[in-house]
Amino acid sequence: MAHKTLFKPSLILTLTLNKTAISLSHHPFRRSQPPFPFLNSHSNSLLPTTRTSNHTHTHLWCSKHSTSTAVEGSEKCYVDLTDEELMRQCEMDTFKSSGPGGQHRNKRESAVRLKHVPTGIIAQASEDRSQHKNRASALNRLRSLIALKVRKTVDLEAYSPPRELLQILPPKSSIRGSDCGPQIGPNNPKFALGMQALLDLIFAVEGSVSEAAKYLGLSTGALSRLILSDDSLRKEVNDLRASKAYLLMDSLE
Repeated sequence: MAHKTLFKPSLILTLTLNKTAISLSHHPFRRSQPPFPFLNSHSNSLLPTTRTSNHTHTHLWCSKHSTSTAVEGSEKCYVDLTDEELMRQCEMDTFKSSGPGGQHRNKRESAVRLKHVPTGIIAQASEDRSQHKNRASALNRLRSLIALKVRKTVDLEAYSPPRELLQILPPKSSIRGSDCGPQIGPNNPKFALGMQALLDLIFAVEGSVSEAAKYLGLSTGALSRLILSDDSLRKEVNDLRASKAYLLMDSLE
């Protein structure tokens, strides 16, 4: 009887080639149950995850600062700043881009790299031959990265969703008024503001999508679909949920 054995890091499968039966033996060090559910981009269900060796998930916190413009003295988070205010907090480098695009693309240093000094977040753009357009693209990407990585504190006892969050919620939300206008999607530059506010809430409720949905007048499924509408948002929520799960697991060990 011919046998073939496949070795994988997490489990061992022994296949009997002339029979339909398959025997499965779990790896002795694999946890019997998943520690935390994940959001899957291919469906609205929650999927299990397995533990990896690197589960550190670091968040930056929005600091209070003043600007030198007409809003001087007001407390604003970085993503709330205008393009001019945000650029003043950045170091900009230019370089010659590589890759496809022809010789004209690489003759000038048209690619732009922006480093946000207060947070250390870096964004770059090189797809256009115009340095001006690349700078605008890099700034938009930097704003989105700040929204994903920089958190504001949330007082759950007195929580009221900010307008920018209400604007990205689906119309079925019970707390979304008609004055919010049409729902803002991921392709709208204003989506970053709502995305940051949503992540702030999910962070405050320890990564629980169902709990966050209650504060937003939505079902868990409706909020899950909103999260899944943007790949970066989905990944950040899953990373956050994983970090919370691992902290819980470590405390039990």
